[in-house]
Amino acid sequence: QVQLVESGGGLVQAGGSLRLSCAASGSILMFNVMGWYRQAPGKERELVARWSKGTATNYADSVKGRFTLSSDTTKNTIDLQMSSLKPEDTAVYYCNTYYGPRDYWGQGTQVTVSS
Repeated sequence: QVQLVESGGGLVQAGGSLRLSCAASGSILMFNVMGWYRQAPGKERELVARWSKGTATNYADSVKGRFTLSSDTTKNTIDLQMSSLKPEDTAVYYCNTYYGPRDYWGQGTQVTVSS
C-alpha cells in the first residue's frame, strides 16, 4: 500500500511563489512515474507536471517556465516549486503515482492565488 501526503499549500498573492511537497510512504525509487495534478472548482482534474523514469519531466503548457518539479530520493519526496502564480492556478493540488496495477493519490492541498 502506497501513501502520499501533500503539504505546502496556502494563500498567496498573484506573482508570488509556493512550494508543494509530497512525501511517499516508501522509496520513490520503486515508482516509474510520479507527478502533480490539480483540480479547480467545476473543472476536471488536470496534469500539472510529471516525471517518468528515464524520460524528461512533462509540464502542462500553462505552467511551463513557472513551475519546477524536483525529487529527493533521500527524503522520498517530490516537490513542486511554483513561481509567478496566477489566479487561474487556484486549485486543489494532488500528488500521484502509478504503482502496479493502480493509481495512488494524496489527499490534496489547497492553493489559492488572489488577484
